Amino acid sequence: MIANKDGGGHQQTLRTVFGWSPTFRPSFSSGTLDQAVEATQARLLEDQHPDGYWCGELEGDTILESEYVLLMAFLGREKDEVCIKACKYLHELRRPEGGWAIYPGGPFDISASVKAYFALKLVGMDPQHPTMVQTRDLILKAGGALECNSFTRFYLALLGQISYDQCPSVPPEILFVPSRLRFSLNAMSAWTRTIVVPLSIISALKPVRAVAPELGIGELFRPDLPAVSRRTKSLISWTNTFLVIDRLLKLAERVVPASWRRPGLRAAQRWMFDHCEDSDGLGAIFPPMIYTVIVLTALGHGPDSTLLRWAMEQLDDLMIEENGTIRLQPCVSPVWDTAITAIALADAGLPGFHPALLQAGRWLLDKEVRSPGDWQAQRPKVEPSGWYFQFSNEFYPDIDDSAMVIMSLGRTALAGSPACQAAVERSVAWILAMQNRDGGWAAFDADIDNEVLTKVPFADHNAMLDPSCADITARILEMLGGQGHRIDHPSVQAALEFLWATQEPEGCWYGRWGVNYIYGTWQVLLGLRAIDFPMDDPRVRRAVAWLKSVQQDGGGWGESCHSYDDPTTKGQGEPTASQTAWAVLGLMAAGETHSEPVRKGVSYLLDTQCSDGTWNETAFTGTGFPRVFYLKYHLYRVYFPLLALARFRASAAASLFEPSTPGALATRVPAIALSLDV
Repeated sequence: MIANKDGGGHQQTLRTVFGWSPTFRPSFSSGTLDQAVEATQARLLEDQHPDGYWCGELEGDTILESEYVLLMAFLGREKDEVCIKACKYLHELRRPEGGWAIYPGGPFDISASVKAYFALKLVGMDPQHPTMVQTRDLILKAGGALECNSFTRFYLALLGQISYDQCPSVPPEILFVPSRLRFSLNAMSAWTRTIVVPLSIISALKPVRAVAPELGIGELFRPDLPAVSRRTKSLISWTNTFLVIDRLLKLAERVVPASWRRPGLRAAQRWMFDHCEDSDGLGAIFPPMIYTVIVLTALGHGPDSTLLRWAMEQLDDLMIEENGTIRLQPCVSPVWDTAITAIALADAGLPGFHPALLQAGRWLLDKEVRSPGDWQAQRPKVEPSGWYFQFSNEFYPDIDDSAMVIMSLGRTALAGSPACQAAVERSVAWILAMQNRDGGWAAFDADIDNEVLTKVPFADHNAMLDPSCADITARILEMLGGQGHRIDHPSVQAALEFLWATQEPEGCWYGRWGVNYIYGTWQVLLGLRAIDFPMDDPRVRRAVAWLKSVQQDGGGWGESCHSYDDPTTKGQGEPTASQTAWAVLGLMAAGETHSEPVRKGVSYLLDTQCSDGTWNETAFTGTGFPRVFYLKYHLYRVYFPLLALARFRASAAASLFEPSTPGALATRVPAIALSLDV
C-alpha cells in the first residue's frame, strides 16, 4: 500500500514509481466513500425479503385515506376503528395554513380537502373544530365542493351529497366501441381502463347510501354561485362536443328501457372480473380496487361474499399501521424496487454470484409475463413477455419495469443461463415491438395518444393517455445499449429523433414518471451514454450545462412537484438525496466525473447520509399523474444514492491516473487507487 498524505510528494511518488500523472483528486478520502457505500449495502442486504425481493413503502397523498373512509361509509362502517386510525393519519398531514395538499409543501387542493373534510366529519370530528372551520373557509373561498374533480364527485354522489346528474356519464356501452375508431376503451391508458370500466357500472347503477344529514357536507356548497361550467369560449370544440354528448347520455338514461342497458352492464362486469384474475386487485392499483368493492356491493354481494372479501383483502394489503394510525399505499412496487436495488448492489461491488443477487434474479425471472394482456389490442401478433410493477398484474406488463429488470438480470450470475437468456430475448423483442410511431416508448401500451380523449368530462385526472415520454424512451436506450445495440439500430435512431424533438430550450427533458426535469435529463444522459452517443454533441452539452446551473450552493439538487404546474421553476426545490443522485449519475454519464459539480454532489450525499446507511427525504420525487397525484418511493433515498456513490467510486478510481505510456499496470489501477488515502 502507498501511503503519503503530502499532496506534492504523493504525486511525485506516483510519477517515479509508475510513470503516471494524476488527473483527479477528490476532497474526501476513499475510505469515507467506501464506508458510505458499505453502510448502504448492508442496510439493503438486511432489508431483503427471504423470497429474494425488496419492497419499500410507496407513499401517496391523503386522498387514499379519505377515499377509503368514504368507501367504508358507503358500506355503513365509517365508525370502524380502521377509519378512526386513517383519519388520525390524514389529520396529521393537514397544511398549517388549512386544508390539504397533494404533496408535502404544496398548495391547497380542493378535491383532496373536500374528501378529507368529509372523512373527518364521518368519523365524528366536530364541524366547529379549528381544522374543520379553517378547511371549510378555504373550500368555500375556492368556490365550494362542486369545484372538485369528477372522481371526487362520484364519491359525493355515492353518499347522497349530490345527484349523479352532477357527475359525468360513463356509459358501460363504451366496451362495444370498436378499437379502430380511436375512441374506444382500448384507446385509453391502461390505468384509465381499469378505472373507467367499474366506474361505468357505478354510473349506470347509481348506488347511494345517503348518510345522516348531520354527517353530510351541505355546508361546503355555494348555492349563491352558478353551476360550474366547463364549456370553452369557442362554440365549436371537442370539450363542448363531449359536454353535449354527456347531456344526451343523461337524457337517454331516463327514457331508454333498463333491459337495453343490460348487455353493456354484462360486458363491463365480465371485463372487470376477467381482469381481476392473476392480479393483486383490479389493475393492482388503489382506485379500481375501491371501485371493485362498490360495484360488488351494488350488485348485491354482502359481507359474506367470497368476492367481496377478496376485494377487501386487496385493500387491506395496502395498509400500514404505525403509531396508532393507518395509511394506505396506492399500490406496491416490489419488481421495480428489486430491479433497481440489484443494479445498485452489483454496481457497488457485490459479485453476480452473491446469494442476494441470485435470489433477486430468480424471483424476478419467476415474474415474467407469459400470457396475453390489454396491450395486444395495439400489438396483436407480438409474443407476451415483460414484467409488471407489483407482485401480480398479469394483464399489464410495464415497459419501464421490463427494461430495468433486463438490466438487473445482466448483473447476476444467472445472465448466462439458458432460462435467463430466453426471458431477456423475449422481453427485448416485446419492448422493441412496443415502440410508438413517434419513436418513443410509453409505460404500458403503444400509440395511446389520441389527444381528443383528454377533452371528455371524466378526463380531469390528467392521465387519459399513455404517450411517449423521454424518461422511459431513454431507459430503453440504456437497456438496448447493454444488449449491444448502438446508434445504427433503426429503433435507436427513431428514439433519438424523439428525444431531440422533446428537448427543452434550456437543454433539459421533462420527466413523466419522476420529479421532474432533473429526472428526465438524468435518464436521457444515461441512455445516450449506453449507446455510445458522442457526449461532446452540443445538445448533450446543453443538458450538462442545465444540470450544473440548477445545482444548489450546498452541492445538492432538488425540484418540487410544482414544476409540473409552473415550468419556470424547473430544477428548483428542496434538495433531496434521490434527485442529487440522479444529477450526479447524469453528469458522470456525460463524462463529468472529474468536475467540481460532481465532486460537490458526492460530498453532499456523504455529508447527509444517516448512520444507518440511508438518507432522510420528505419530498415526493415520484410521479403518478402530473398535477394530480404524486408519490414518494421510500427506497429512492437509499438505492439511488448508493448507485451514484458506487459509480463515482468506480469511475473515479478507474480514471484516477492516466498512464503516460500504456502498460501492464493498467488493470491494477482501481485496486491501487482505492488503497490510497486521497
